[in-house]
Amino acid sequence: MNPRVERLLTNFAAKQSAALARAVSIVENRTPESDELLAAFHSKVGNARRIGITGPPGAGKSTITTLVARRYREAGLSVGIVAVDPTSPFTGGALLGDRVRMEQVALDDDVFIRSMATRGSLGGLAATTREVADVLDAFGFDRIIIETVGVGQSELDIARTADSTIVVLVPESGDSIQTLKAGVMEAADIFVVNKSDRPGADRLRNDIELMLGMRRGVSYGPASAHHGVDLKSVMNPARQAREAARDDAAAKWTPPVLRAVAAKDEGISELVEQIDRHFDYLEKSGALVERRRERLVERVVDAVDRRMRNRLWQDGEATGWIKSRIPELEAGATTPFSVADELLAAHGHLVTRADD
Repeated sequence: MNPRVERLLTNFAAKQSAALARAVSIVENRTPESDELLAAFHSKVGNARRIGITGPPGAGKSTITTLVARRYREAGLSVGIVAVDPTSPFTGGALLGDRVRMEQVALDDDVFIRSMATRGSLGGLAATTREVADVLDAFGFDRIIIETVGVGQSELDIARTADSTIVVLVPESGDSIQTLKAGVMEAADIFVVNKSDRPGADRLRNDIELMLGMRRGVSYGPASAHHGVDLKSVMNPARQAREAARDDAAAKWTPPVLRAVAAKDEGISELVEQIDRHFDYLEKSGALVERRRERLVERVVDAVDRRMRNRLWQDGEATGWIKSRIPELEAGATTPFSVADELLAAHGHLVTRADD
């Protein structure tokens, strides 16, 4: 093992915050020691609960993240926070202002906050977010909160990263048509209508519950007209979804739609209760094991993709060979697909060779 890595691991095991920060930086920047560190951490990963918080910009994600972290600290739990900020397409920089917005918990020794830039990565997370979460998990944090950049409907990576995904919306998030769109709305385990003291909050909440009810198909179920049947409930998908979300004995999880006014610290305790309730459901149903197994498979796929790209596109001979085929491509004598097949045939050994 690299002596520098060995020393870092010793300090990391001693719970030194400087070692944690250094390990996070190494993994985030994918330095040569990154894979060695992650391999050493792998057997220690899997104890922390990972909570994703997503939603459109301005919905109050950072405020909710801060308040949820504070509730966990009041319960004696340590918290790691990964906050992702967008990278400017013009300067390549990022504001990384989440730590400023989380000043209420930033000075707590049992809270670690890492702001990360997307660096062009799509899907709402930085490319190494999952790896950084692994470092926090291996360090021993009880809860890991991952706040996404807030890019909108395409922000789905969080559902593949977290155990529980919270989608935060506000009355200004859009009309009822927006709530019916596929995408991030389907990734939610819990919905929070923040700033619910504003006009339109109840309508948005009802629209979300209607979407959930229609997705469950309750509006098309049989509706008997005999005595004792609540026809109003049967024919109302939103009410059905609301009742299903309260049913602890249900075989399938229905996301609850909660009200909150984070600026006044309202609705946060109920949110934490629902996060715990969802995790209990995951454990009892076996869904937690399945989610984490899928996460492991995706990690292997990501590692393979990254290695293949690096080996091919960092090889001067391979890139030079592609450039030599440009005249044929321009003339229409061959196609990009044929060139790709020829490239793999000629340089496939770069993919299968062992790392130095």
